[in-house]
Amino acid sequence: MTATSLFLLILTPLFGGVLLLLANRRPNLRESITLITATLLIAQLALILQSWWAQELLPEWRYDWLPGLSFYFRFDALGLIFAGLASLLWLVNSIYSIGYMRGNEEANQTRFYFFFTVAIAATMGVAMAGNLLTLFFFYELLTLSTYPLVTHKGDERTVKSARVYLGILLTSSIALFLPAIIWTSVLAGTSDFRVGGIFPETVSATVLSVLLLLYLFGIGKAAVMPVHRWLPAAMVAPTPVSALLHAVAVVKAGVFTIIKVVVLIFGIDVLAALPVSELAIWLASFTTVAASVVALRQQNLKRLLAYSTIGQLAYVVLAALLTTRTAEAGAALHLVVHGFGKITLFFAAGAIYVASGKTELHQLNGIGRLMPVTMVAFAIGALSMIGVPPTAGFISKWFMISGALEAGSVVALTALLLSTALNAGYFLPVVYRAFWLPAAENDRHGEAPWPAVLALSITALLTLALFWFHSPLLTLAWQFLEGASS
Repeated sequence: MTATSLFLLILTPLFGGVLLLLANRRPNLRESITLITATLLIAQLALILQSWWAQELLPEWRYDWLPGLSFYFRFDALGLIFAGLASLLWLVNSIYSIGYMRGNEEANQTRFYFFFTVAIAATMGVAMAGNLLTLFFFYELLTLSTYPLVTHKGDERTVKSARVYLGILLTSSIALFLPAIIWTSVLAGTSDFRVGGIFPETVSATVLSVLLLLYLFGIGKAAVMPVHRWLPAAMVAPTPVSALLHAVAVVKAGVFTIIKVVVLIFGIDVLAALPVSELAIWLASFTTVAASVVALRQQNLKRLLAYSTIGQLAYVVLAALLTTRTAEAGAALHLVVHGFGKITLFFAAGAIYVASGKTELHQLNGIGRLMPVTMVAFAIGALSMIGVPPTAGFISKWFMISGALEAGSVVALTALLLSTALNAGYFLPVVYRAFWLPAAENDRHGEAPWPAVLALSITALLTLALFWFHSPLLTLAWQFLEGASS
């Protein structure tokens, strides 16, 4: 295996995107190209994973374009988890998109599929980044490539919301994240991700504390309050885009970056000794509880899911900041667990809209009898977000709560338990309404088009399967942390 295999992970989606543009007037061919490209990407990652499990040395690539500045591709175990999640969910999302986009008769479908491929290519770049500079480049490319997807409808409300999305993410990156990277490079002499962190002992705790806060708020895709308003604003996008934002790429790039910065830039031991770490834990704890409280007040299903995502992302940030191996493993697991559960919920919301035009909670009475497959899948995703066995959410939440106990953090433990109760408070009434309240007399619709139903069924089953078969993911999480502490 050579460095070419790394480039192919970025070039394959981009090449597929070019072919999509050429197939603009042939929708069947266009969608076939999307599915084939996504399948090829999964196959390439499977080969890399096979080499990883065989303990072969994976290739890496570096290009020094200015003194002290280089593009650097190198996989670690966490990057493999993120890349694998994004590639698999891209395939499932592509299946779903066929049913959604056709069933909803959306315009500009070729443009939609094209920018999706660019976003996935950027995601692969984030996953493979061997230093902060490379990560920042693809992180920003991901922001720019998803902007046309958020503005897909093109009406005034959509464009206004998309400007909020772009403005917050770019401002936080340029004003906070980029200066943090530059400052880190000056202090450490490098921005490479390194086992145990990169800062010399001469850097003061005060400087490191300021840097931590710059990263925490500068990595806006992690949606730590108050840098969270872009997420609800982006709900104007078509549901497959919402799934991309919440489960496949964008928010995952945020929390992935937070974990990398905590473990490989600061180092767990260094971060644990910083007084500001307690403030950061309070901020993440506040975010997860506050977002859950706001979700309780929502009447629009997609906005409820948006605030749920903010709270769930805060779980990952909180677990990473606890700096115990158990909590860090829980954070890595929740990357995947939340991905499968939340994409199932968004798929269900989109299927409901395509089949019935319903978007508000009060309209969902009895819909479980009309769309049983969709609403059973929704229930599975909801239970996973709450953390109820036998869904995968129980596993990651168990590790995060255990990590909070191990760290002796009453604040984190209280936030995790309270937000769990709040999650139940806003998800279970939706399930109750769907299955136990009578439907309106004029409701005669059935399920959404079969590709959408197939996709949400797959992700719901995977959410259940991960409860039993999470060992490979856990092994990768431990390998990442063992490498980080060796």
